[in-house]
Amino acid sequence: MHFFDELKTSLEEAVDIKNGVKAPANVTRYEIADVKAIREQLKVSQSEMAKALGTSVDTIKSWESKRRNPTGLAAKVLATIQANPDFFRELAAH
Repeated sequence: MHFFDELKTSLEEAVDIKNGVKAPANVTRYEIADVKAIREQLKVSQSEMAKALGTSVDTIKSWESKRRNPTGLAAKVLATIQANPDFFRELAAH
């Protein structure tokens, strides 16, 4: 029952945060990557970028047109590529 109690407490805290009763202990925000600028800096096509990132060309197009934003691991990988363009070459080589 200990696990259930911790889970219940955690969910109650989440509801309090959502309702503005309590402030979150920590918030992580990532800058949304400018995928088109990154791709142009790398001088690669949408197809090449999609292949290196393991995603579809349509996803790259959606990110570039700002219809969708990269999230999760994709956002982290793009931030890494932006900070270190050679990392893209490593990805593309595999």
